[in-house]
Amino acid sequence: MSEKIQNLRARIDDLNLRLLELLSERAAIASDIGTEQAALGMSQYDPAREQQMLEALVAANRGPFDAATVKSVFKQIFQASMQVGQTEEKRSYLTSRSSAKQDSVVDVAGVRVGKGHPAVLIAGPCAIESREQVMAVAKHVASRGVTLFRGGAYKPRTDPYSFQGLGEEGLRLAREACDTHGLAFVSELVSSVDLPLFEEYVDLIQIGARNMQNFTLLRAAGRSGKPVLLKRGLSATVEEWVMAAEYLLSEGNGNVILCERGIRTFERYTRNTLDVSAVALAKLETHLPVLVDVTHSGGRRDLLVALTKAGLAVGADGIMIEVHPNPAVALSDQKQQVDFDQFDTYLDEVGYHERLSEKRLEVAGFASR
Repeated sequence: MSEKIQNLRARIDDLNLRLLELLSERAAIASDIGTEQAALGMSQYDPAREQQMLEALVAANRGPFDAATVKSVFKQIFQASMQVGQTEEKRSYLTSRSSAKQDSVVDVAGVRVGKGHPAVLIAGPCAIESREQVMAVAKHVASRGVTLFRGGAYKPRTDPYSFQGLGEEGLRLAREACDTHGLAFVSELVSSVDLPLFEEYVDLIQIGARNMQNFTLLRAAGRSGKPVLLKRGLSATVEEWVMAAEYLLSEGNGNVILCERGIRTFERYTRNTLDVSAVALAKLETHLPVLVDVTHSGGRRDLLVALTKAGLAVGADGIMIEVHPNPAVALSDQKQQVDFDQFDTYLDEVGYHERLSEKRLEVAGFASR
């Protein structure tokens, strides 16, 4: 190799090091800008600013690269710099796995939900309709070993003329049923005005899909001493779902459970589409327990077993299912709730009884994971 080539390569090596130093300096400044933008509530990505910089670079270009090449190279630099800022910002989130030394375990009236504990089952009616109904369901699910009881007293419905729930009376009835049969009570909070009632009657406050980004409600629930179950929004991304949880944690409530309940897609065979990848991703990216609502995600009784096994197979910490004495006359969700016989069959097919008797099960059942 000629001496000239060696000298030129040495100059290139020197330029590479200088470019790396400049790129690192640029990334640090971009990260500082991103931090300031986040503090001001601004988006980190500013397309107008990016276009302005590209136009200035093209105007200053004297070759040998053409304008398209200059734009392509600097777009890569811009993107890489922004990703550095996003990574650093991500590490600072309370929901991020890097912010906790171990996975969170949430205590719901003595029931432990999270890693290292058996998958939980939350069962109960879509809506609390009467004392007879809620007592019957509570008695049946408790007799089958269930410890977490769900029931809606305030129902946010698409149709304003449909049954909206019994309100405080529903909470009182469900509390009585849960106390009678030794169950912890889970119910959906719709308005922060009702938070004092929920703190009195409810063990696990649910924030439903329609309120996932009700930030005033999230902040109020975050200031509560009660654990919170946060359902994913109807069309929410995983990032939006996790950021909603961040609102809860930022107010001091670390007892947060995520719940995937299916999202809207083009599919019409099911009510929603269960996003099992979101369950796995939430477990990977956060330290929070994650549940799967198999009733709403499919909207079909014949899919409950398959969706349960799918959720548990990707790491879900528990399942939520709706049970009613007679779904045909239920005041809501008639087509997807199961009756007592169907519930018992479901428990057999997913291996729930075997879990209670501490027998080892095949993968994707309610065995200790």
